[in-house]
Amino acid sequence: MSNISEPKTIKDRFRGFLPVVVDVETAGFNPQTDALLEVAMMTIKMDEKGFFTPGDLYQANIKPFAGSIINQANIDFLGIDPFDEKRDIKDEGQSLLTMFKAIQKEVKHQHCKRAILVGHNGHFDQSFINAAAERNNLTKKNPFHPFSVLDTASLSALVYGQTVLAKACIAAGLGFDMNSAHGAAYDTQQECQLFCNILNKYTLFAGFPQCAGEI
Repeated sequence: MSNISEPKTIKDRFRGFLPVVVDVETAGFNPQTDALLEVAMMTIKMDEKGFFTPGDLYQANIKPFAGSIINQANIDFLGIDPFDEKRDIKDEGQSLLTMFKAIQKEVKHQHCKRAILVGHNGHFDQSFINAAAERNNLTKKNPFHPFSVLDTASLSALVYGQTVLAKACIAAGLGFDMNSAHGAAYDTQQECQLFCNILNKYTLFAGFPQCAGEI
């Protein structure tokens, strides 16, 4: 553990990775067949003492890809009309490419080597991002680690004894608007604040982890 007063960079905190909070809303649970409906990504920023704050938000409402499955139960739960033009729906591939470029730019700006996905039950979000990237020939442009994630559900269970996002946010003193829940942009912002809160709590009491370097 290093002295908290020493200048820090985000690449030192996560061995060269840039955490990016991601949330998706979908028309089912199969990333290969079910439509991706909303995507949001949010960067985080770290000051020289090692404390985190939310960064920039990128989000899009996605037009279901050709031949995708729309499960009515999911649509009813989310309250989303997948084909409503008033949602300003965008092409899946172009939306992801725009976000990937923005994230890659931040990766370079922070002198990191790659992004790592942060999500609440993050492997679910990762599976849909990876499937959509592959479907649109964007795998080589995908800035995220292909299988590792940082999971706020697990971190919340450790710190607050809660695994549900709304309950974890409330336990962290962040509040949670249930009327805005299950919207990718809102959930991503809440997850980002929660992630920063957990990291800052750890840093405050345990200090900034000593970098082990490359192995």
